[in-house]
Amino acid sequence: MSINWVMLHDQEGFVRLPNERLIYTSPPRTSFALTPPSGYKGQESLSVQSSAGCIYLTNQRVVYLPSQKSNDFQSFSSPLLHVRDSHVSAPFFGPNVWTALIQPVAGGGISGSLPAVQIKATFKEGGAFDFHTNFERIRERLEQAVENTGEGTRGLGGVDLAAVHLEELPAYEGPGPSNTEPSEPAGTNDTLNAPASNQRASVIGPEPMEPPPGYEEVQQQSVAAALEEGLRRAS
Repeated sequence: MSINWVMLHDQEGFVRLPNERLIYTSPPRTSFALTPPSGYKGQESLSVQSSAGCIYLTNQRVVYLPSQKSNDFQSFSSPLLHVRDSHVSAPFFGPNVWTALIQPVAGGGISGSLPAVQIKATFKEGGAFDFHTNFERIRERLEQAVENTGEGTRGLGGVDLAAVHLEELPAYEGPGPSNTEPSEPAGTNDTLNAPASNQRASVIGPEPMEPPPGYEEVQQQSVAAALEEGLRRAS
């Protein structure tokens, strides 16, 4: 973390570091405050304030440039891996505030007696949650890159920043519905689409043209039984 160490640029705001990419830029009325962390009991005092300016997120650091620069405060920057405990506060009244603790670096303009400093960025025109979401995503990618290279004690010194994937991974989509329809036996659609009477006929089969074998004999026996029953009742 450093104060007034950012190289400024007339058109782009500040000069990029090697392999540095801009991820997010806040609206221009974002205020900034740098103070000792809450609960600090030491004697060191620190108060850096700006009522308006822009906070930038890159793939390497957080940068703040006040709209009205002074001799005391022209810029602020901190490596991403030095930022801890970041969160967004959403008060009932007033704009959202992004707060974090930052570990100072040697020669950065902050007394070494401060173990950490607290940064507060007030997003008067919105954007706090967008900034925080992008910050958490990029910081996680950098931590993974450092862990994979085994350079934990050297920070980003041994990481190829150009190879770190920064974009959002696409959402997973399961296999879509197949355009092919299951094959059906020949004549299935014709049978299903035919009238119900035709379907019954196709299942039962064609109506027989002749009586089945033994039909006449059975019919004669039935007639004889009926006559015999009738004579018995008459007697």
